[in-house]
Amino acid sequence: MTKYIFIFTGLILFVSCRSQREVYLFTSFREPATDGLYLLYSEDGYHWKELGGPFLKPEVGGKLMRDPSMVQGPDGTYHLVWTTAWRGDQGFGYASSKDLIHWSDQQFIEVMADEPTTVNVWAPELFYDEDHQRFVILWASTIPYRFPRGIEDERNNHRMYYTTTQDFIHFSDTQLFLDPGFSVIDAVIVKEDQDQYVLVLKDNTRPNRNLKVAFSDQALGPYQNISEAFTGNFTEGPSVLRSEDAWLIYFDAYEDKQYDAVRTRDFKTFTDISDQITVPEGHKHGTIFTIAAETLEKLEAATQQNEQKLEISQTQ
Repeated sequence: MTKYIFIFTGLILFVSCRSQREVYLFTSFREPATDGLYLLYSEDGYHWKELGGPFLKPEVGGKLMRDPSMVQGPDGTYHLVWTTAWRGDQGFGYASSKDLIHWSDQQFIEVMADEPTTVNVWAPELFYDEDHQRFVILWASTIPYRFPRGIEDERNNHRMYYTTTQDFIHFSDTQLFLDPGFSVIDAVIVKEDQDQYVLVLKDNTRPNRNLKVAFSDQALGPYQNISEAFTGNFTEGPSVLRSEDAWLIYFDAYEDKQYDAVRTRDFKTFTDISDQITVPEGHKHGTIFTIAAETLEKLEAATQQNEQKLEISQTQ
């Protein structure tokens, strides 16, 4: 009897530890970006597997879903924003979920309504600012003739803008977030340490089109000391995760049609680890965060149910 109780107790402890384990989730989309939200997952942050999708079909704005960015709020709710069109839309899409399976009604957040000549709203990026208990949303927009354009076309001369919110109902006025003196897109805030923030960004000027970093002691900046590029040209869509004592930065090497990554401990020295990662073919960039292992199990079960329903419908 004693032996049986020991084994049973051990089993319960094992299940409990497993339920507390976390895995990485990577939001994704597929060209031509009309299907919606896809997801990848990873146990170690290096090797990624398809979770399936689409989990949410775009219904607002231009009805695309590109650059899906997700963050989990302090109450456990997952918040998702995305690019809805290449040109013309003056806002981005938004939806929320408690379990990543059932989603709220989609909203179109028109953040550039006061700038009617705005060409685009690209790659909205979510960051939760713990110090001020608010969500920060960044995106890239072009307002023709607003900034010196260098060699860029007036309709391709981007700067970064932002708004903040605590509830995704009320938003602060849109403000300029970053004007580095050149066209910039795909900016991601990383909290490196207490009062130490890093901005990973794409220099979108020709012929550069590569990734750099800048630094600040506040989430909203100002960000300064922009680095030299740590990637080759024709790279974009940085996604950052913490792995033990290092940071991994994934990015889309779109000219080479592949996904690459670097590892850094201080955002000053970067090591190419592209030969150490595996990313499913067709994956396009989003954000990386962690979820509980039991949440992943529920997502896998939901994916299997959807696949079974699809098979049944195709045979009828």
